[in-house]
Formats: sequence, C-alpha cells, structure tokens
Amino acid sequence: MAKKKGTALMMVSADIPADQEEEFNRWYNEEHLKDLLAVPGILDGARYEATKSGPKHMAVYELESSNVVNTDAMKALRPFTEWGQRMAPSVIGSNYFNMVMEMIYPESLTDEIANSGMAPVLQIGRMDVPAADEDEWNKWYSGLYVPNYEKCPGVIRGRRWKCVRGGPKYGVVYEFENENVSETEAWLEQRDIHPDNVRMRDMMTHANMSPGIWKKTFQL
Repeated sequence: MAKKKGTALMMVSADIPADQEEEFNRWYNEEHLKDLLAVPGILDGARYEATKSGPKHMAVYELESSNVVNTDAMKALRPFTEWGQRMAPSVIGSNYFNMVMEMIYPESLTDEIANSGMAPVLQIGRMDVPAADEDEWNKWYSGLYVPNYEKCPGVIRGRRWKCVRGGPKYGVVYEFENENVSETEAWLEQRDIHPDNVRMRDMMTHANMSPGIWKKTFQL
C-alpha cells in the first residue's frame, strides 16, 4: 500500500476575492491539484475552507520529505500555465502564506499514521517562541500538551512541525473528525489541566489569524 503521509507538510493558504472564487476553485480542482499530486514524493493532498479564523482557502499536501519541494519535478511546475498565472493564490490572494515544515512530533511515523488519509477537519496553529525558551517549551508541547489533547473524543491525532520554508518557526496540526472538537468539554478541560500550561502558552506568539479550523472541501 502506498503511503499517504510523510515527514513533511506543505500548506498554502489565502483569501480570494469573491468575484474570482468560482474560477479559482475550478483552476485548483481541475488543474493545479492534479499537477501537484503527480509530483513524486507528494503523497496526498486536499483542499480545505476555514470554519474559524482563516485565510479561507487552504491546500495541504503530505510530503515524503521536505526535499520534494526542491526536486526537478516540482520546479517544472513553474511557470504556471496561463490559467495558473491568472489564478494562483500568490497572485490574486490576500493573507497569503506558503509553508513547508518538517515533523518534530511524533519523532517517527507509525504504519497507522503513514497509511491514514487526509482528515475531515484540521485545526492549525502557527507560532514563534523566544530562543531562550525553546528547549523547555518543545519538551512541554510534545511531551504533555499535544498528547493530552489527543485523548479527547474526535481527535484523530496531533502532529508538530518546524518550518523550513516560510514562517513562523513552529506549527501544530490537529486532525479532527468534525469542526466542533475544540469546543467540547473534554477539549476545554485539557487546556489548563496541567499547571505549566498557562506559562508555556504565554511564551508563544501566534501568527496572524492563528489558530484556525479548516474543513475539507475537495480531494481527488
């Protein structure tokens, strides 16, 4: 069975002008997503729309490794087709970001993770933390904070990332069964269940519009 998840992630997100959304969606669904998924090392991908925060449109790609974005096959997609040159989110979008990240939690892929498809819903946080606090903060985030949230009903898994293209430096992606998981009593109980949680969260500086929740809208 071909793997569906790797040790790197690419996320591309933007808000698109309302009068161009229909054509943007057609370009992405009919041309761009197909072209990207044909690149060796891009294992899976799907499009999402924000249900909380934003930007509204997001595409998420599972990469075998972060080196995929530097391959000849990936570079051959540029320049875009004439359609893409008019519709690319980097051209017509606002609040645009394009991140490539390497997985730091868990430390390796299990067969269960590697063979799992794109989640119905994603909650994504993007943040920086002062360099002097990174060691302590990372131990807390990977050793306590994410594992506690993974206990909540409706949470498929959580994975943490370190950015190698774009920013901010760190990201966390929770895979949910539905868009209401982080509003449940079980999730809210975990937020402050440990005495270190408030202090550690205060170390973080979140990116604009982070965290947010996105629901899957299209997958080939």
